[in-house]
Amino acid sequence: MTVISTLKPADGRGEPRMDREALDTLLESLRDARSEIGRVVLGQHEIVEQLLIGLIAGGHVLLEGPPGAGKTLLVKTLADVTGLSFSRVQFTPDLMPADITGSLVLTPDGAGHNVLKFQPGPIFTQLLLADEINRATPRTQSALLEAMQERTVSAAGTSMKLPQPFCVLATQNPIEMEGTYSLPEAQIDRFMFRIDVGYPSAETLASILHATTGAEQPVARRILTPEEILSIQALVRTVPIAEHVRNAVALFALATQPSAKEASKEVRRFVRFGLSPRGAQALVMAAKAHALLAGRYNVAIEDIRAVLMPALRHRVQLNFEGSAEGVSLEGLISKLFEHSVKAAS
Repeated sequence: MTVISTLKPADGRGEPRMDREALDTLLESLRDARSEIGRVVLGQHEIVEQLLIGLIAGGHVLLEGPPGAGKTLLVKTLADVTGLSFSRVQFTPDLMPADITGSLVLTPDGAGHNVLKFQPGPIFTQLLLADEINRATPRTQSALLEAMQERTVSAAGTSMKLPQPFCVLATQNPIEMEGTYSLPEAQIDRFMFRIDVGYPSAETLASILHATTGAEQPVARRILTPEEILSIQALVRTVPIAEHVRNAVALFALATQPSAKEASKEVRRFVRFGLSPRGAQALVMAAKAHALLAGRYNVAIEDIRAVLMPALRHRVQLNFEGSAEGVSLEGLISKLFEHSVKAAS
């Protein structure tokens, strides 16, 4: 199934229109991919949708949850369904940057001599699983920084482009703190989403046990291709957003910043970091992807609201007083957003 990124010529006001057939094909492909992932990864419908949104919006995703909750299976199944090349890096305290990016090695040239040749590391892939990323040292974590932002890697004295599409899916365990290194704000802001992966319900767990402990294991079928993912990412960028929705996001971003004049007394008292311009961009891109998944070619307030928490729960941070007072971060975010929506109307 091929998704064709075809836009009709600008009409009148210079606004692009999408070919309806291309949009229908896109939505059918995404629905099939979502269903196929859900067939293998049971009981995680919302998480699967958020993961797909992060991918087609061109972002990176941080999965946080206890061990054994299915984070690795989720990522591997996504790779199988989308046809993206896949690599896994287990982050440990002794992992070096060159273990990720690659290094120069002596290689026989066939003429009796050895020559230095660059051996690409596991980062040269389309879908990278950075498992337990908070176990690596800050120096090694920073090796991902350039790749996540620029889609390039600097190694062996040169800058090399990574395969496209390129998406980092990182996992971390919130329970174990010993021997871990918290991600710095500059790096965590590069993740479009932080998705909380919890344990399943009793009913879902029973279904998982039935499906995975028998003679046959569920195997995901390939639904999409890397070329189709690139087409989908291009289509997401063309989704228009109304001026009042864009203004609401801008007002909301400023309202989360404790140093901004738009900030409330509650924000100035309890918030340490607010939403950065990059975070606001990620919020809009995720909302565009959500609109397409919902079968619409325009961004509504509901789309922003649907991706608000996964896009912001790792960006807006409470200070010590806010944590000590038991302030609900998600409650505060929701209140600020609804106030901004009213102000922009």
